[in-house]
Amino acid sequence: MGKRSNFERIPRDFYPTPYEAVVPLLPHLAPVTLFDEPCAGDGALIGHLRKHGHVLLKCCDIEPRVPWIATGDATKIGPGSVADCYITNPPWERAALHAIISNLSAHLPTWLLFDADWMHTRQSTPFMPYLRKIVSVGRVKWIPDSKMTGKDNCCWYLFDQADDAPAQFIGRAA
Repeated sequence: MGKRSNFERIPRDFYPTPYEAVVPLLPHLAPVTLFDEPCAGDGALIGHLRKHGHVLLKCCDIEPRVPWIATGDATKIGPGSVADCYITNPPWERAALHAIISNLSAHLPTWLLFDADWMHTRQSTPFMPYLRKIVSVGRVKWIPDSKMTGKDNCCWYLFDQADDAPAQFIGRAA
C-alpha cells in the first residue's frame, strides 16, 4: 500500500483504522466531541472514538462495509452539519484526498489521517493555508495479521478554512 512496496493497494484504499492510530488524536479533541465520519468504511474509527466518549452524529462512505453506514461521497457533502468537526481516515489517493480536504474543511474543522510525507510535497501547497494542526502518529499496522507496520509514517491533520491560525506541529510522545 506504500510507495516503497509492490503490494497491490486495496480498492478505494480501504484500510480500517487501527486503534493505535487514534490514540495520538485523543488529547486534541474536546471531551464529548460531536463528529461526522464521511469515509466510515466498516466503522472502526467510529468505534475507537466512541470508546472515549465522543459522539457520532452522521457517517457515510462511497462503499459502506456495514449496513448502518449510509452511502455518501465526502467530496459532495454540503454545509449544515451540527457536528463539532469531521474525523476520518480518507483515501490517500491524491485526487480524492485533495477533493475531500477542499470540501470538508470549507464546512467544519476536519481531522484527516494520512501519510506524513504529504506536507513536504509541492502538491500540498494549495492546502497549507487551511492547515491548523499536525499530530504525528508514526508508522501504523494497517493489516492486522501482518508481521510488519506500514512503511509510511502518518499524521492527523486538522484543516479549517474558517480559521487563520498558524499551523502547529505536535511531535510523537515519548
